[in-house]
Amino acid sequence: MHVVVIGAAGMLGRKLGDRLLADGGVAGQDLERLTLADVVPPEPPTQTAGGVEAVTADLTASGVADRLLATRPDLIFHLAAVVSGEAEADFDKGYRVNLDGTRALLEAVRTAHASDGYRPRLVFASSIAVYGSPLPDPIPEDFQHTPLTSYGTQKAIAELLLADYTRRGFVDGIGLRLPTICIRPGRPNKAASGFFSSILREPLIGEEAVLPVPDTVRHWFASPRAAVGFFLRAATLDSEALGPRRTLSMPGLSATVREQIEALRRVAGERAVRLIRREPDDAIIRMVQSWAPALDAGRALSLGFTAERSFDEIIRAHVEDELGGSL
Repeated sequence: MHVVVIGAAGMLGRKLGDRLLADGGVAGQDLERLTLADVVPPEPPTQTAGGVEAVTADLTASGVADRLLATRPDLIFHLAAVVSGEAEADFDKGYRVNLDGTRALLEAVRTAHASDGYRPRLVFASSIAVYGSPLPDPIPEDFQHTPLTSYGTQKAIAELLLADYTRRGFVDGIGLRLPTICIRPGRPNKAASGFFSSILREPLIGEEAVLPVPDTVRHWFASPRAAVGFFLRAATLDSEALGPRRTLSMPGLSATVREQIEALRRVAGERAVRLIRREPDDAIIRMVQSWAPALDAGRALSLGFTAERSFDEIIRAHVEDELGGSL
């Protein structure tokens, strides 16, 4: 099997690449070749292996998507995106990367299909940002898309494109509507939701973190470990089980900021909690008011997707994966 990960320099892309190498394949099929692609050079995987190549690739540049598909990869993970806060701040960049880049990839697949019948499995990372208030709790998977951010709009359009290109037989596409991923390792990125990770990640290593929203804010979460599992499950899913509705709402955990902090107290103690400094930010508070508190992920659960059931689990997964297993 030849697998391409687009967006491989991002956090989830790196973790997905490492997991593919650790497993040696997908669903019993050996991994013969792994291509890691991004607009910046992807980091070398933690495991070195033959058949791994890292390439710099901007899907919006002419001919780049066609070159990525020249060797006809069997499986494509499309994770590349400009995140929510950056897409809102830079309108042109958000649409160029999140919409034009995705369309360029789909068009390259369509061109290859016309040439030789090529039809790969394409797993696309969508987002709960496709939904906008007023929202029911939980949000049914078929609830109308009324995004209130440019990022959510770009993801919603891409979901429709994925469904149509699949309907026309050009690609075997599956979209995953991801929860907010928490706890993200490393330094904060430009996502507006970054504080959900920061208020746990920094105190766990003895650093201060800023909380810009009230403790009562509720949202939908899954860990990076669970997200990688989502992608691998989607890679092997019988697409007949999806029918024409090609994007699934992923399972997760609905929790308030207060519940996050209480889990931190249970795992790391009062000293860690005292490192959270409250600094209300009106712009972020307004933004989170339109975010999903919980999703009905029954269809995904019935198809074998799983996620954590408590924030204690999410924090312990971070400690095991990023902090050597102990505090």
